[in-house]
Amino acid sequence: MRKFVFALIIGVLPYTASAAENFTIDPDHTFPNFRISHLGFSTMHGRFGATQGSFTVDRDNNTGSVEVVIDAASVNTGHKKRDDHLRSPDFLNAVEFPEITYKSTKVRINPDDTATVEGNLTIVGVTQPVTLDVKSMNCGIHPMDPKKEKFVCGFDAETKIKRSDFGVKFALPAIGDDMHLFLEVEGIRN
Repeated sequence: MRKFVFALIIGVLPYTASAAENFTIDPDHTFPNFRISHLGFSTMHGRFGATQGSFTVDRDNNTGSVEVVIDAASVNTGHKKRDDHLRSPDFLNAVEFPEITYKSTKVRINPDDTATVEGNLTIVGVTQPVTLDVKSMNCGIHPMDPKKEKFVCGFDAETKIKRSDFGVKFALPAIGDDMHLFLEVEGIRN
């Protein structure tokens, strides 16, 4: 009888759920931003003000997942005329393509709380594989929560893309092709 129970337990183990934790992105504490060469004279910085999505952290298997949706029209460089141009068909074409999305295909979490996230980035309807380099990841009880129940996880990731790979070629090469992207994310555990 003991052998039967042991065999039954072993047979079930591969199908047992892992201790993955699911998080909803906190849009008030998530800041996708970028930098790009402006005419070779200076570096222009910008950010997006509206982001939503979710991610999963599975510490048992050192993996997870990420899905981010960015409102393309929320681009902000601190200059209204430039921001309106960035929303136009010359750049983000925010009316026809209102969302910029990133969906992971593979996540590897390292013991030092860094990670590598492989996935697909979609800008103006064009999808390209993009790898995010997660520089840090921190999880714990939110220190401002008076009940000490709100569990938060955050990460800082970066990558570099060529905007021309997404068909965004306006003013090349005067305005840089290489864009450095940064994603500072906080999520609240579901």
